Amino acid sequence: MAAPRASAANAAVLVACGAGLVHAASSLYWALGGRWLLPTVGDWAVRAVDRSPVRAGLLLGAIAVVKALAALIPVGVARDRLPGTRFWRAACWVGGAFLVVYGGVNVAVSSAVLLGVVTPDGGYDEQAMVGHALLWDPLFVIWGAALIVWLRLSAAPTEGRRRAG
Repeated sequence: MAAPRASAANAAVLVACGAGLVHAASSLYWALGGRWLLPTVGDWAVRAVDRSPVRAGLLLGAIAVVKALAALIPVGVARDRLPGTRFWRAACWVGGAFLVVYGGVNVAVSSAVLLGVVTPDGGYDEQAMVGHALLWDPLFVIWGAALIVWLRLSAAPTEGRRRAG
């Protein structure tokens, strides 16, 4: 891989990791009892923590671990520190595509609600809509898009590309 391409791939995997770790850190913070920005996830999250703090803490802690692993594994793959590179790269393709679609749909829907294009029956949770439109779901999109960029830039050249280049 040429130096500029390798450098761009490295930057992309680090951006993906950073976005994923922000998500993971937030979940861990809430798992440990923090409340800042929790309403931006949704009133359901606040109610769950209020009703059963231990159960919600365990669930949020597990989510934090999964997010942290999903953020760190691509870095390990990029540094050639994990066995099963093909498996992990395939998993990253699936995860990256999922994050872009999931985050993108949620950004679009929450933005449409905030802009008055869509009016949900029974109203909506404004803090959650703002959180999803401007913070959590854009981070998912950034995470997924950066993963896909890293995967594309770090892909081994195909036979056709080798002959042409």
